[in-house]
Amino acid sequence: MAKTRVGIINVTGYAGLELARLLSRHPEVELVSVTGRSAAGKALGAVFPHLSDIDLTIASKLAEVDLAFSAMPHKDSAGGIIPLLDNGIKVIDISADFRLKDASQYQEWYGFTHPSPQLLQQAVYGMPELHRSSIAATELVANPGCYPTGAILALAPAVNAGLIESSIVVDSKSGISGAGRTLTMTTHFAEANEDTTAYALDGHRHQPEIAQELSNLHPEHSVAITFVPHLLPMTRGILTTAYAPLVPGKLASGEKAKDELKQLYADFYRDEPFVRITDSPSHTKHTWGNNLCLVHPAFNPRTGSLILISAIDNLVKGAAGNAVHNMNLMLGLPETTGLNAVAVFP
Repeated sequence: MAKTRVGIINVTGYAGLELARLLSRHPEVELVSVTGRSAAGKALGAVFPHLSDIDLTIASKLAEVDLAFSAMPHKDSAGGIIPLLDNGIKVIDISADFRLKDASQYQEWYGFTHPSPQLLQQAVYGMPELHRSSIAATELVANPGCYPTGAILALAPAVNAGLIESSIVVDSKSGISGAGRTLTMTTHFAEANEDTTAYALDGHRHQPEIAQELSNLHPEHSVAITFVPHLLPMTRGILTTAYAPLVPGKLASGEKAKDELKQLYADFYRDEPFVRITDSPSHTKHTWGNNLCLVHPAFNPRTGSLILISAIDNLVKGAAGNAVHNMNLMLGLPETTGLNAVAVFP
């Protein structure tokens, strides 16, 4: 049987490059086309030697494919995707252009008017742990953001069970690759090395995405999210620590609450191939290069607070790996196909 033909729009960004790496070893698909405006006309392996086994030339326009990944920046992605959908091509969008259901939020958070608000309701938020069956049935998947992936997976079981009061604080720390390949003063080596800083204190564009998905898990209670991202001097990884007050009476008192909380998380993620519940706080390095999310749920009986920790590789589980997981679902393939790599450690 012929393999599914897939292509990547904007292979030259970090997410696009990671997609090419994963897809080149996928046994059920064939990567037949990649685009990139800055390197059009050049052999992929000449520009990126670690991909020299992929015999493709970077084009300015996508060739004929059955499924396309768009790794374009937000705002630019939607315009390129709409014609593909009109031609019956399945699309996985790695940008933010189809993640939010409320079109007005794009003007507020991203500074543009969405060109196709009707597609926002058709698009499925591509988190398999929450929307598996809908992903399998759709033509358009909105791949989650990297920060929301870590935050939502850390919080979902507790929110779903009604354990949390309305106010949640999400503290996330990311490696520099999350900012993309375009050099800025904040990502310049001399500026970022040996430095840690918080940013977007007046509101980060991933906050409404986190709130949207958590609110859907427990619609009876509104969710107030305080989200503060930080930049760390490392290449890959996101460590998220979420703090939330426990609803009184939802868990046993004292130390027994810790066991109940861990069991709740184990049950929620029991059949998930890429989520692991850890006995000790999660490490980003334990996810380096693979598609795992490591989650450690904790409870502080002195304060009555939940402390929920997750670790992911922002370029794999936070972007390209999750996109391949979504592709597998859309194509009816085993979910873990092409995603069984073990983390690189140390």
